[in-house]
Formats: sequence, C-alpha cells, structure tokens
Amino acid sequence: MDIIAHHIRLHEGTAAARFESWVREVDYAACRNLPSVLAFSVQRVAAEPDAPCHYFEVISVTSGEDFRRDMRTTPFQELVSAFDTMASVVGEVSGTRIEPGYTAGSLSDTPSGAPSGMERIPAHVTDET
Repeated sequence: MDIIAHHIRLHEGTAAARFESWVREVDYAACRNLPSVLAFSVQRVAAEPDAPCHYFEVISVTSGEDFRRDMRTTPFQELVSAFDTMASVVGEVSGTRIEPGYTAGSLSDTPSGAPSGMERIPAHVTDET
C-alpha cells in the first residue's frame, strides 16, 4: 500500500469553514468513485492566515500507478478544479508502508514474530496483582 501526504495552504480570502465543508461534503464523498483510494483524511494544522500550512491530507492508495490512473478521471479532475479555487498543495511526500503497521483493536496487536511477552497487557493489571 502506498501513502501520499499533501501539505495544504488556503488561498488568501478562503474561509476555513468553506474549505472544511467542501472536504466533508464533496471531497470525502468523491473517494467512493476512485477505486485506488483505500483511505483518505484531512487534518487541520493551523488557523493563522500566514501559516506555511493550514491542513494536511493523507491518502492511502492501492498503488501509485492505480492512483495516477484515477487522477485522469472526470471525478478527480472535478475535485482538482474545485480545490484549486480554495487552496494549493505546498508540499508532498509519499512512500510505501512498512507492513503490517499498527491498528488499535486489530485481531492481533502483536506483530508476527514478536518476542513472547509483547502481548497487550490489560489496563487493570498492575504490579500489585
């Protein structure tokens, strides 16, 4: 799985509320039409107008090649057109996850091959029990 992270800066005069509403109502919904997108989220970083970055987005995709194919579709181009009226991507980093990663609540919080004793200890267990 590939991960792409974009640093986003709002254009002068774009209200954060407008951008965030668009993210919730349009951007997130459009992901259903992009087969390569496995997960997508936008995080608020700073509200100060002169901040170098106001948001960052994290996109998990099946592969960079698959995502580039989705980027050529009409639904994606419509997202770009709307996004460009409000903000700019001012930085990007991407890479491939070192699997399996960690997800709380997964069937096994212990990576395969982890030494014995690395299992999760219930919160109610103390040295006194």
